[in-house]
Amino acid sequence: MTHGFGPVAAPDAQVRAAAEQRQTQLTKPAGSLGRLEELGNWVAACQGVCPPKQFERARVVVFAGDHGVAKHGVSAYPSEVTAQMVANFLAGGAAVNALAAVAGATVRVADISVDGDTDPTVSQHKVRRSSGSIDREDALTGEEVAAALAAGRAIADEEVDAGADLLVAGDMGIGNTTPATVLVATLTNTEPVAAVGRGTGVDDAGWIRKVAAIRDGMRRARPVAADPVELLRVAAGADFAAMVGFLAQAATRRTPVLLDGVVVTAAALVAEDLAAGAKAWWLPAHRSTEPAHDLALKHLRLQPLLDLNMRLGEGSGALTALPLLRAAVATLSEMSTFADAGVSTSDEVSVDLVK
Repeated sequence: MTHGFGPVAAPDAQVRAAAEQRQTQLTKPAGSLGRLEELGNWVAACQGVCPPKQFERARVVVFAGDHGVAKHGVSAYPSEVTAQMVANFLAGGAAVNALAAVAGATVRVADISVDGDTDPTVSQHKVRRSSGSIDREDALTGEEVAAALAAGRAIADEEVDAGADLLVAGDMGIGNTTPATVLVATLTNTEPVAAVGRGTGVDDAGWIRKVAAIRDGMRRARPVAADPVELLRVAAGADFAAMVGFLAQAATRRTPVLLDGVVVTAAALVAEDLAAGAKAWWLPAHRSTEPAHDLALKHLRLQPLLDLNMRLGEGSGALTALPLLRAAVATLSEMSTFADAGVSTSDEVSVDLVK
């Protein structure tokens, strides 16, 4: 069921085959660049051209939203930090800004459900102030989850129409690892204690409160687990629904996406249920320290590029991996072939030895 999202066509298999063939002709032993070769082939298939083109407009969208469950002691920081960090993003002072500059990307912030006023430039798609506390109430109404999905779809369309050739989904929201873990543990049938991490760094007492909140959230989520839209309404939040719409629509628009950490990957689980086949357009950038992140990646059967013990969010892990993806494109598109460089191949050397 696509629930209104367009059919998700797979990346071009013929172009992937052409890229694989080109890899054998480049001035290197076959397979010697390891996974960089696989990544370059994937980019070529996504772009539908071999050799692939280097990314000219890599774009990060940070989805910001608050969660009522944060008021119940599941985070080391107060909810006010979400709005403060949105301002920090706009001022260029956050990790996502610094890493984007290094990786050759630009940053957009979307206030979907921050519990406060933000700059009008980032709140055009705002659905509500904070989502409900999912351990005791629904996150959203039916109208709000529809609006949030539409917001994510619209943001993806805006970015692709403006020329984005690679998208990164990032997140900002105090308490958002709690609904993320509810989604992942519910969809992977995992017990709460096996999925719960420290998030922003809660102490033992905070971890116990977080486990209890996730347990209660899962109790409410299980009856609707088979319906992705209802699952978002009951147990996620507006920012999650917007990320789901964004990820599904990016795949529909044939635009590759770098996934970040546990929050974005939790949304990706639901997006794959909404738009089957969308995951072929996503590349997981890293494995975070959150146990639920590894569970989600295994469920999606996606292999991350990096494992650096990161757990910040914002799109930081994806941006750290982006230079690797650029390197994969460069080697496939800019290296000379044996014929172009006048370099003998192993087959030619073998023939000469026989003679």
